[in-house]
Amino acid sequence: MALIRAFACFTLLAVTTPAFAARCGGDFNSFLNGMSADAQAAGVSQGVISQAFGGLSPDGAVLAFDRRQRYTFNKTFEQYVATRVGPGRINGARARLQRHAALLARIEQQFGVPREILVAIWGLESDFGGGDMGKLPVIRTLATLAHDCRRSELFQGELIAGLKILQRGDLPLRDLIGAYAGEIGQTQFLPSSYIKYGVDFDGDGRVDLRHSVADVLASTANLLHTNGFKMGGDYHEGSANFDAMREWNHAVIYRKTIAYFADQIAGR
Repeated sequence: MALIRAFACFTLLAVTTPAFAARCGGDFNSFLNGMSADAQAAGVSQGVISQAFGGLSPDGAVLAFDRRQRYTFNKTFEQYVATRVGPGRINGARARLQRHAALLARIEQQFGVPREILVAIWGLESDFGGGDMGKLPVIRTLATLAHDCRRSELFQGELIAGLKILQRGDLPLRDLIGAYAGEIGQTQFLPSSYIKYGVDFDGDGRVDLRHSVADVLASTANLLHTNGFKMGGDYHEGSANFDAMREWNHAVIYRKTIAYFADQIAGR
C-alpha cells in the first residue's frame, strides 16, 4: 500500500520539484556524476556521496516492478477492508495499545493524534513492524528510478533526501533498506517525508524509522498533525481529519480502512 501512497506523493510534487543538473537516461555513471553535483549543492558531503554511490548499478527488477504497478484500487471498500482488517490484526493492535500505552499517551499529548489511528496505520503498513518493510537498498532503488525518464526529477529529489538520511546519521548505509519505491521503515516513509516529518522521540540523537517504535509512531503522528489532524475530532469520510489523512494516502478506500481499523481497535 505504500506504493499507492508514494505515487500520490510523487503526483503532488510534480509542481514543486526543483530542476536538477542530472539528466535521465544515457550512461548510468554519467547520471550519477550529475546527481553528485546536485547532492553537493543540497549540502551533502562528498564523503557520504562517494560511500553511497560507490559501485552502484541500476536494478532492473525495480524498473520491471514499477512498470507493472497499477496505482488504483480495483476493489470495493468492503472487499478491500476484508483482506486487511481481520480478528488477528485487531487483536494484535489491541495488544500494542496495552504494551505501548505510556508511549502512546505521550505522543497523543504532544501531537494530538489518537493512538488508535497511529496503531491502525502501523498495522496496515508493516503489521506492527513484524511484516515486510522491503529488502532493497534504498539508494540503489532511488538511483534506478531517478535514472529512468518516467518520473526522473521526482525520484532525484527522493534520492537526495536518502543521502541526507545518511548524512544526518539516522541510518547507516547497510541499514538503509526499503521497498520498491524507496519507502523506509515500519510505517513506510518516503525519504523526503523521513527528512520533513521524522522525530527522534526516544532521544538517542537520530531518527530511526526501522527499529525505534517511539520514533516510528511519533513521526507518523507528526506527519498527520502537521497536515491538520486534530485530537477529538471525527476522522471518518467527510471530516476535516479524514482530509488531513490525505497526506498519508490519497486513496479514499485506504483512509476509510484506517478509520474502520481504528474503530475496531477502540471497540466501536
